[in-house]
Amino acid sequence: MQGKQLRLGDILLTAGVVSAEQLTQATKTAQQTNIRLGEAVAKLGFATEEAIAIAVSKLLGVPYASRENKILSPEKGQDLEKKVDERFARDNLLLPLFLEDQVLAVAMAEPDNVMILDNLRLMTGFEIQPFISTKAQILKTIDDFYGSSGSIIDKVMETKEGEEGQEASSGEVDVSDARLDLDKMVAEAKGAQVVSLVNAILKQAISEKCSDIHIERYDERVMLRFRIHGVLYERTPPSKDAFLAVISRIKILSKLDIAERRLPQDGAFSLKVQNRLIDMRVSICPTVFGEKVVMRVLDKGAVDLNIDKRGFEPKQKEDFLKAAESPHGLIFLTGPTGSGKTTTLYTILNTIKSPDINLMTIEDPVEFKLEGINQVQVKSNIGLTFAAALRSFLRQDPDVILVGEVRDQETAQTCLRAALTGHLVLSTLHTNSALEAVVRLVDMGIEPFMLASSLRLVAAQRLVRTVCTTCREAYKPDAELAEMCIRESMLQPPPDPNQLVFYRAKGCERCHKTGYTGRMALYEVYYITKALRDAIYKKSDDLNEVMYVGQQEGFWNLRASGWRKVIEGVSTVDEVMSVTVGE
Repeated sequence: MQGKQLRLGDILLTAGVVSAEQLTQATKTAQQTNIRLGEAVAKLGFATEEAIAIAVSKLLGVPYASRENKILSPEKGQDLEKKVDERFARDNLLLPLFLEDQVLAVAMAEPDNVMILDNLRLMTGFEIQPFISTKAQILKTIDDFYGSSGSIIDKVMETKEGEEGQEASSGEVDVSDARLDLDKMVAEAKGAQVVSLVNAILKQAISEKCSDIHIERYDERVMLRFRIHGVLYERTPPSKDAFLAVISRIKILSKLDIAERRLPQDGAFSLKVQNRLIDMRVSICPTVFGEKVVMRVLDKGAVDLNIDKRGFEPKQKEDFLKAAESPHGLIFLTGPTGSGKTTTLYTILNTIKSPDINLMTIEDPVEFKLEGINQVQVKSNIGLTFAAALRSFLRQDPDVILVGEVRDQETAQTCLRAALTGHLVLSTLHTNSALEAVVRLVDMGIEPFMLASSLRLVAAQRLVRTVCTTCREAYKPDAELAEMCIRESMLQPPPDPNQLVFYRAKGCERCHKTGYTGRMALYEVYYITKALRDAIYKKSDDLNEVMYVGQQEGFWNLRASGWRKVIEGVSTVDEVMSVTVGE
């Protein structure tokens, strides 16, 4: 190991990538932290992984492969995923690229590792032509390549069926049989086949950027569905015979009672995937056919709390930050469940947090744990409600308070009292539009004059899927559609209708045939100006009047935000129309 480090050090010195002093420091760090020298150099900021790989490439005469030069792209149709197993590829940081004349080209993070090269020759039966690439790029391409080369669950199911053969029971499982042998259930749930199947479901869900996993039993079949970018897609399900064992396995992971099948249960567990800790929130509900499991995938590594990535228009971002930097007042974000409200509020807190601000949150549940923010989980069964926690917060010297949701009059009144006594309070409401929050709060018993004086900003949010840039299809909108888009987008100056280019979703391997690769938020943001404050005070029972004043102040609604995303080529007309149908 030491010889290898010195050899790489000589290469980096010769190529001028690092100085002698930097090499000494990196070598010491590598030895102390038990990492490779190249990783230590990159970690200390002396050189990028790409610069190190290029230097090694030039001095060893090994070709450099990257996503940018298009070489780090496995050839399709050569069954490369069968020639090199995914686990072996991940463990050894390598990726098969193409096969030509009985020579297999392989991208490697360590192209001079003789042991790995020998193992590859024995495994594949081919001569190996090594290429050098970076660890990060290899892992990313492994995700894309093996994730699209076939369903992980399909492979596990094929193996399982082959192993079970005639041993599988031909009769249906009676899910209502209370006499089921619990010891047998536990044994099956811990069996290698069931463990592999559950792991495969979780692994595929994470690789496809799934937000929720649904496993449910019906009379004739089991259904497995993944919610990807807000839409449910069917995937290869477990067999009926394996269904109970899969449910029991999930209960064991979540520390739930496997004998209880009559009542709903909630639990959670964590797993580590590619050095990322992913939390799974589990909900089990009894149905007439058996228990239904829904697992929420909470991947903190996939959530970017950068305010510039949220989808705000420049003026909306400016208004939100202006309200968030107020010393006191109320900020409300509205929208249906699953519309990304919590992520937006986390982003705002992450943007304004600093050592001189005391930030506290009360949530149900706490989605992600954030550094520098005091987060509290609601526990209604012991009396820790939103209102009770808020009362406690006021004795904790807070500057900014986040209340997960205002559900009742007591919580609304406590939020208002906190805002009026010098605290900034952020919260959410379930209303269809931003200004409907005013009506809802007045209906909850908040006096209009008190609401008008404390409200700083009210906003609404929806999520639209972003079209895949690899396979999207461009087209010119007809005159009627272009005119409606320009009018409702409220852009100033209005765009030239003859210059508009829209896109349709099509579907390719990169987007798993969905036509979309992610989601972005649409916002309507109303910063409370003097005119809006007067309208809330005098006309809080007339929503149309308040909305008219907001429009006169230059604010725009969700549909306008959606049209702007269509004009930018970020989303599609169908997607925007579907999520702003109430406009």
